[in-house]
Amino acid sequence: MRNILAIAQKEIKAYFAGPIAYITLGVWALMYGWFFNALLQFFVRQSMQMNQFGMQGPQAMNVNQQMIRPLLQNVTVLILFVMPGITMRTYSEEKRSGTIELLLTSPLTDFEIIMGKFIGALTLYGVMLAVTLIHIGVLFVYGRPEWKPIVTAYVGMLLMGGCFISVGLFISSLTKNQIAAFMLTFGTFLLLWVITWIGSFAGPTIDKLTQYLSIVDHLDDFSKGVIDTTHVIYYLSFMTFGLFLTAKAVDSERWRG
Repeated sequence: MRNILAIAQKEIKAYFAGPIAYITLGVWALMYGWFFNALLQFFVRQSMQMNQFGMQGPQAMNVNQQMIRPLLQNVTVLILFVMPGITMRTYSEEKRSGTIELLLTSPLTDFEIIMGKFIGALTLYGVMLAVTLIHIGVLFVYGRPEWKPIVTAYVGMLLMGGCFISVGLFISSLTKNQIAAFMLTFGTFLLLWVITWIGSFAGPTIDKLTQYLSIVDHLDDFSKGVIDTTHVIYYLSFMTFGLFLTAKAVDSERWRG
């Protein structure tokens, strides 16, 4: 465990030693703030309209369903664009700089290296989610949202982010070009995003299969405050499979070296 944490700490320092972490967090905060402001203005307008009809806006409108849930759905779109920037350098930079040979010949196991890089990237993603809590806190100051659906939604986003990271690690381990890693990762994420739409044109059997494979559809129940073991198992299995593919790619790199 000590070796895994050491690798994770090295990865986190590498993120913040260069511009990647600051650019990622800056773009994330800017876009999230824009979505938050737009949805908040819409929510306030709807509340005022309901007041004009003699209804109590804050009581009649559910802030979780009509403000927070759409906000977090938009966050998943941001993840699609931002996450490849986090994972593109994990192995590609090691290959480009030539440090991959030192890493693979060190007394560290492949499992320790992969998990260290995974935890490092997941930590940066956790910081990104922590930034969004500032805006959620504003809603608690001026309103009365339910906290349990918010907690489960963040658990779901953390699991979904872990799945994206595992895929990004695998793709990054295949190339030493960070731009290529970014584009391939983004393309894969986009496919996982639209796979349900593609399956809807292929008949009910394929449609049902693509709905289960869709990484985004499994997040819906979490945003409702429901933690279904089916979704948890899916995300954990997805992460395990992605890390397994990464381990195989790293192992083949070791034999080639």
